[in-house]
Amino acid sequence: MSAAATIRVILADDHPVVRAGLHALIDAQENMTVLAAFATAEEVLESELDADVIVLDLRFGDEQLGGAAATKQITERGGPPVLILTTYDTDADIVTAMEAGAIGYLLKDSPTADLAAAIEAAAANRPALAPSVQEQLMRRALAGTIALSPRELEVLQLVAAGRSNDEVAGELFVSRATVKTHLAHIFTKLGVDSRTAAVAAARKDRLIE
Repeated sequence: MSAAATIRVILADDHPVVRAGLHALIDAQENMTVLAAFATAEEVLESELDADVIVLDLRFGDEQLGGAAATKQITERGGPPVLILTTYDTDADIVTAMEAGAIGYLLKDSPTADLAAAIEAAAANRPALAPSVQEQLMRRALAGTIALSPRELEVLQLVAAGRSNDEVAGELFVSRATVKTHLAHIFTKLGVDSRTAAVAAARKDRLIE
């Protein structure tokens, strides 16, 4: 894309006020225009994805497709770069989104200039990460072997939400034995011996909410 080209943006956020505000902020940039603003990730996937960047919330309403899952589908379809714009900044959220193929991860309290710069970077296929997200990814990289894998983070996030082993297995489409194996690895890495202690340790280190 040339420097003078208008960056075409598709926007998705389930909160009407936030969606309208983002629409106005992006349209106010001289080199950007919002082609469409949707309330769900499903609507994004149903569109033609004919844009330069998709700005996508991470979480939508209950029973609706999440931003990370939508990002994975968009990436697999060869769609435009996805910039996640959210209020969530735990390791579980960040790693899941980046593993799904998001090119950027920005927080909603970021200044307008940072949002515009992130959209420009994403449109040019360059990573666009909030400073706090960069710090967390660096910390995770430096943690080496004690860092939880994306799947372990998923398991622990569900455990923290009160799911049983059978329920975790059902949601992740794995066996109960696989869930128990993941939990054993999590306990070892976090130096704990119970589900409750694992959740507490992970929350303390901001691995999960």
